[in-house]
Amino acid sequence: MLKLINVTTMIGEHQVIHDVSLQIEKGDFVALLGGNGAGKTTLFKTIVGLLPPVKGRVEFKGEEISHVPAHKIVSKGLALCPEGRQLFPQLSVYRNLMLGAYHRKDKQNVKETLEQVYDLFPRLKERFKQLAGTFSGGEQQMLAIGRAIMSKPEMLLLDEPSMGLAPMVVEGIAEAITQLNKMGITVFLSEQNAQIALMITRHGYVLENGRLVLDGLSKDLIHNEKVKKAYLGT
Repeated sequence: MLKLINVTTMIGEHQVIHDVSLQIEKGDFVALLGGNGAGKTTLFKTIVGLLPPVKGRVEFKGEEISHVPAHKIVSKGLALCPEGRQLFPQLSVYRNLMLGAYHRKDKQNVKETLEQVYDLFPRLKERFKQLAGTFSGGEQQMLAIGRAIMSKPEMLLLDEPSMGLAPMVVEGIAEAITQLNKMGITVFLSEQNAQIALMITRHGYVLENGRLVLDGLSKDLIHNEKVKKAYLGT
């Protein structure tokens, strides 16, 4: 479903991503691990068209999208739930969700997707008139994921969904993401929290200083000495 071939990305004069190649199959559940500043967000922005690569190719469902505008990539079925949630705080929960479906032509099916979001996150249905800016961190993360789902993605990129959340809230978010994958959505999850990421995903990549240094099955990476030392604190 997603293929990166020797992708290099610059921010200004700084090379952030260095010759990254990876492949994700349809229906897979994949983790991207790395510390703060490793380049995870930049890689995700490259994939969804916010930062075009200066070298290499990004392919989605066999089509090159390296220089396709971001709004057209969303229409192709690839969505990003960004780091920091980036909601519209002065708009209601409902309006934030509907912004995720702005590009959809199948308006009659948007209500069906909205109900799926409400089933996944009942709190959003209970408070659909409430302003997003009044939500707690965990509730805002639910809303950000819900907004991404409203675009009806075939593949969802989640950038640091556990950031700043209490452990109990993180567990709930992890369960919801797992449920999304079970519904058939391919999930690429960027996380500093390697423990939870490797527990719920099937495959993992480790990014350091913009370079992929490890990849393998999540069940193997969780026992890898380098991963344990760098990301699991053991």
